[in-house]
Amino acid sequence: MDCENQEDLLEIESCCSSHSERVSHHSEKVKKSLINRLNRIEGQIRGVKGLIEKDTYCDDVITQVSAIQSALNSFSKVLLENHLKSCVTERIQEGDLEVVDELLVTIQRLMKK
Repeated sequence: MDCENQEDLLEIESCCSSHSERVSHHSEKVKKSLINRLNRIEGQIRGVKGLIEKDTYCDDVITQVSAIQSALNSFSKVLLENHLKSCVTERIQEGDLEVVDELLVTIQRLMKK
């Protein structure tokens, strides 16, 4: 992970502060970084659509799809790290150990990919 992402992670404010709220509170810098990542991924997907419309050789399209999957995996890792450092930590400190089971389900879901 590059330095910019590490700085973003440190700027996370409060996440999932109580079980009933279940919202994330990211700093504007973190939100902007995540949105920029999603915008790039969205552009890649539009590019693949264009490749299909142009009847581009399948192997070239598959290469681009692989890049998109990698970008999504990277995005998921950043979110998971943010979640661990904020939501999970905060809920454990509040005595809510249910978050551990929730986290295990989330990790299992990510590992299926």
